[in-house]
Parts: sequence; structure tokens; C-alpha cells
Amino acid sequence: MIASVEGRVGAVAFDSLVVEVGGIGYRVFAAPAILSTAQPGSTIKLHTYHLVREDQQALFGFRNAEDLGFFTLLLTVTGVGPKAALAIVGSRPTPDLQLAIMAQDQAVLVSIPGIGKKLADRIIFELKEKVAAAGIAAAAVPGVAGIGAAESEVVAALQALGYSLAEAREASRIALADATIGGTLEDRVKAALRSLLRD
Repeated sequence: MIASVEGRVGAVAFDSLVVEVGGIGYRVFAAPAILSTAQPGSTIKLHTYHLVREDQQALFGFRNAEDLGFFTLLLTVTGVGPKAALAIVGSRPTPDLQLAIMAQDQAVLVSIPGIGKKLADRIIFELKEKVAAAGIAAAAVPGVAGIGAAESEVVAALQALGYSLAEAREASRIALADATIGGTLEDRVKAALRSLLRD
């Protein structure tokens, strides 16, 4: 499994780039935002998802672990393949997309080429369930070291969306410090995602 690549950009195509590492050129599919800034001869580091199927192997590259984590999560949704997941992740900042899913904002997803209403609804339904399930599971585990039950629910929900423990804890602290947010897990997760957008 190839978790990341770092090397010289050998070539850039409309949907991928070649990263040369130790005499080997790896073709990495990436979002337009990455491709538009990659210059042949420059150095690049990408977190990668290594797709392995009977008839295909492919690498998909991301600037950070959060984008990679969200891409991986999108692949768990019925009917979302790697190209659709890459289009979604590449369309706007990851916290913005996650906030749209939590808010059931179908229009954000439908505005992405290749994502229709049915698929957008399925993404919203399945990912909201995963986030809620993670929060419920965290609430059922008493006494997480150093944090309260409300915070542990939000942390677990954010981790289900692909964030690291440190990022999830920081965002949940900011969200829970805001006295204006609602009392439901969904309200707290939305507030935490908004704080991640401000970073």
C-alpha cells in the first residue's frame, strides 16, 4: 500500500500528474486545484489512496490527511467510485463539504459535475448516519480520558469524517465553548466544522 509520494513533478495532464521518486514515475490522479499549481521540475508531496482491483491499480493524491480521509469515507457510500469521490473532494474545502452534508444541502453536491440528485441524497443519508453512529458509540463509552461526554461525541463524529484526534478535539472545544449552539450532536458537529473552515 502506497500511503504517500514525495518527489519531482515529471509531467502534468488534465486529470493526473507524474511524481518521480527514485527513478520511478508514479501517475497520481488529483483534483484540479493540485494540478493547476504543480509545475514540472518542482517538488511535491501528496498523501495517496492506493486503489487495487483485479483489473486496475491507481493512485489518488491529496494535499493533506483530512482530504484523503474524507475521500476514503466517500468511497464507503454505495455508488460512489474513486472518480466521483475525487470530484467531490476537489470541488471545495473539505469542512465546507462536510458542513453541507450535515446541513443536508443537496444543492452543494449536485453542483459538482457527475453528481446527480439521487447520489447526493445517498451521500447525505449514509454519511450523516456514520457521523451520528460514531457520536452515539462515543456517548456509550464512559470516561474518555480528559474530555467530557459531549466533547467525546463530537470528537468521535469528526474522526468519522476523517479528522485526526488532535484536530477533532480542538474543533470540538471551540464548538462547545460557544453558548449559542444547539444541544444536539448535529448542532455541535456543525459548529465544529464551521470552526475548521475558519482555520
